[in-house]
Amino acid sequence: MTHSEKQQARLSLVPMLLFVALFLGTGLYLQSQGVDYAFYQLPGPVAIIPALVLAIWLFKAPLHQAIDVAVRGAGNSNIITMCFIYLLAGAFASVAQASGGVDAVVNAGLSLVPAQFLLPGLFVISALVATAMGTSMGTIGALAPIAVGLAQQAGLEPALVAGVLLSGAIFGDNLSIISDTTIASTRTQGAQMKDKFRENLKIALPAALLTLLLFVLLGHSESQVTVKEFNWTGVLPYAAILVLAVAGLNVFAVLLLGIVLAAVQGAVFADYPLAELGKDIYKGFGSMQEIFLLSMLVGALGEFIKQQGGLDYLSHHISAYAEKLRLAGNKAQQLAIALLVFVSNLCIANNTVAIVVAGDVSKQIATEHQISAKRSASLLDVFACIAQGLVPYGAQALLLGASFGLSPWDVVTQSYYCLLLALFAVLRIAFERTK
Repeated sequence: MTHSEKQQARLSLVPMLLFVALFLGTGLYLQSQGVDYAFYQLPGPVAIIPALVLAIWLFKAPLHQAIDVAVRGAGNSNIITMCFIYLLAGAFASVAQASGGVDAVVNAGLSLVPAQFLLPGLFVISALVATAMGTSMGTIGALAPIAVGLAQQAGLEPALVAGVLLSGAIFGDNLSIISDTTIASTRTQGAQMKDKFRENLKIALPAALLTLLLFVLLGHSESQVTVKEFNWTGVLPYAAILVLAVAGLNVFAVLLLGIVLAAVQGAVFADYPLAELGKDIYKGFGSMQEIFLLSMLVGALGEFIKQQGGLDYLSHHISAYAEKLRLAGNKAQQLAIALLVFVSNLCIANNTVAIVVAGDVSKQIATEHQISAKRSASLLDVFACIAQGLVPYGAQALLLGASFGLSPWDVVTQSYYCLLLALFAVLRIAFERTK
């Protein structure tokens, strides 16, 4: 790469830095002013527009050529596939919520939890709900009102209860077949969802078991838990899509079947009006609007970086720094992928977008150093979720802080699972046979 090519490659990264600076800087400023949900006052799809304008200007080509590049990036087959899956996942979550599935899963879990093990029980419930729903935010939104009441009833430390919910939600979000982080990581790396799930489970399960033991030791309650009436059939659509997805059925078929099952069980067992199905599906589509748009716009921005050699430049430097660690095989490159997505998410505070941003470079590093697609996808998802569970300006911490009347910092300092997940992930990279 000549000097001018290197300069062009470096310049191509500036628009992405501008996007991060706008998004992060606005959030930090508004947070200092005491604005609620400060990091979500400037939506990502809006914050990225000045970055795209700068990318077009730096491209130094006729406007119609620059627009062609942007459209090609936004219309990348992986991006469009992700967006379709986002829509179906949102539709399933919406229909399942409306037909009573979420309430059934929550109360089914509570009915099985002995009162003296409330903390570990809440961790398991939030983990199961997040795995079934595919969203940590949806899980927290469903469980936080219940958990606030339980904390008051049982005399438990609110920050600790919030940390339990956050820990379980991150566990489920990381493993769920229908999670947007799973969708993004597998599509960008060319991995099968079932393979990535099994790879993640080897890291997440030991961390979850140790977290569970920790919560057993940290507190218990003898107070009785009030469980609302529920129908076990509401759990079936979630169980079905999890089993079918792990079995290898096409994700589009899995989600479509999940929507049908959720609607049918609701109509038969929960008085769900099928006339509302179309509205609920469209509501689910709308819930995915931000991540849908942002994924396409990040794809467009990424195409400018790729066209001008920015991705090659990044890949070369990350690999060069990784080589200095002098680790056996491709362990250093695995750590590089992990660090890349972790830092990206610290800046962006959105684990899915961080995966999309880091996806191409990670794929390139993985291909050059014989890292399997399932391993690179797992690393992206695991370390993005770790960062998401530790940033006090992430949506999860903000929502829990508002629900419990706490500082978001108090919430993330109790996020023990994320810390243990990071420990087990690094240990797995360091000591497992390279692949």
